[in-house]
Amino acid sequence: MRAMNEHAVSLRAPLISGGRTIAQVTEDVCAPMEGRPTALWWGAFLASFALLLLGVAAVSYQVATGIGTWGLNRTVGWAFDITNFVFWIGIGHAGTLISAILFLLRQRWRTSVNRAAEAMTIFAVLCAAIFPLIHMGRPWFAYWVFPLPNTRGSLWVNFRSPLLWDVFAISTYFTISAVFWYVGLLPDLATVRDRLKTGLRRRVFAFFSLGWNGSYRTWHHYESVYLLLAALGTPLVISVHSIVSFDFATSLIPGWHTTIFPPYFVAGAIFSGMAMVLTLMIIARTTMRLENYITVRHVDIMAKLVLTTGSLVGLAYATEFFIAAYSNNPYEQFVFINRAFGPFAWAYWTMVACNVITPQLFWFERVRTNLAAVFVLSLFVNVGMWFERFVIIVTSLHRDYLPSSWADYTPTSIEVATLIGSFGLFFTCFLLFCRFLPVIAIGEVKAVVAHDRHAKGGGQ
Repeated sequence: MRAMNEHAVSLRAPLISGGRTIAQVTEDVCAPMEGRPTALWWGAFLASFALLLLGVAAVSYQVATGIGTWGLNRTVGWAFDITNFVFWIGIGHAGTLISAILFLLRQRWRTSVNRAAEAMTIFAVLCAAIFPLIHMGRPWFAYWVFPLPNTRGSLWVNFRSPLLWDVFAISTYFTISAVFWYVGLLPDLATVRDRLKTGLRRRVFAFFSLGWNGSYRTWHHYESVYLLLAALGTPLVISVHSIVSFDFATSLIPGWHTTIFPPYFVAGAIFSGMAMVLTLMIIARTTMRLENYITVRHVDIMAKLVLTTGSLVGLAYATEFFIAAYSNNPYEQFVFINRAFGPFAWAYWTMVACNVITPQLFWFERVRTNLAAVFVLSLFVNVGMWFERFVIIVTSLHRDYLPSSWADYTPTSIEVATLIGSFGLFFTCFLLFCRFLPVIAIGEVKAVVAHDRHAKGGGQ
């Protein structure tokens, strides 16, 4: 059996290419942090920061003026804000999938991408939190949604509201994800600490590495805690976006009132999150010279996951139409006919083209191993998943039960600027992460290198 396993390893492309040694892993991953930023990094950072400033200006204006700056009306009460909220929460799911679930399944290929995926989760949740906060109208009263002892008499939050469920689910998800990310960083923070001789940076890394000394006892406790956090984080992949789907599924509005939403939203979240991981990893691979660590094999495996979840999403689209037709409910049937052939048909078919048709190209190995093609297709998926949320929300609202209540929706420049600003926040945070922290898990990659060398007969 061992001989068969070693033969299988020898036939596959290595997870870490270039014949890197354990010492070279440390040098390669720490190089972007220790040298000066490249011109490409500065260009990307300044562009992202400019978008962030645009978003800050837009949010400041709408908070000072009111949400009348949005294009909402009596019929379409949810639109861009909730669309962006659900989109960013979905983006954050890939980090937990890659880190927690694949760790429990002992998938060694995750080690080169899990660190950046975990960071992406945290930044995406931060972007998502902006939109419900603004949607309150008076964000300075945001603390009212927390069940804190108060002096307001019997005034408490409505625990039966799915919007309140979002608060608990997302705050729990953010907390577990942040702790999981930070615990995974500890060995690498100590590695960077030991490479620095003196100065403020060494003191900062020494503080945050929590006295890591690399002993057997330290590693044993670390692995126990990491396993526990992975086990805690795994149910969150299922629960968080299921709860987000309850914002819609617990209503009686045609197009929303459906039991398929929880698994449908979870599959879509993993789908969009994996696409964003592919987008970021291909950029990092090229700009930070990480070709030996983020290999074509990593891209190939993630493309297969995108294909799988994209096919599930396509099945969910078809199932929605079948349920509407089978229900014999004229209101439900009208919503889906209106989605495909009504005023927002262009958005619906953009969604279908990006989420159902383009991922099918990943059936072909030649496409999956072509980084330029994968990068373009991952961008299409990101666009399509944003339109999916837009279609679900707006097309279920803009045609009410009575034609006299029908209304169209057009986003204002403030809404568009807020969306652009959220991307600015996301990429600004990600670029700062790439600059100041190890973008690849050094300790885990070293274990992969040692395992591969041992499997090929060079480890003893």
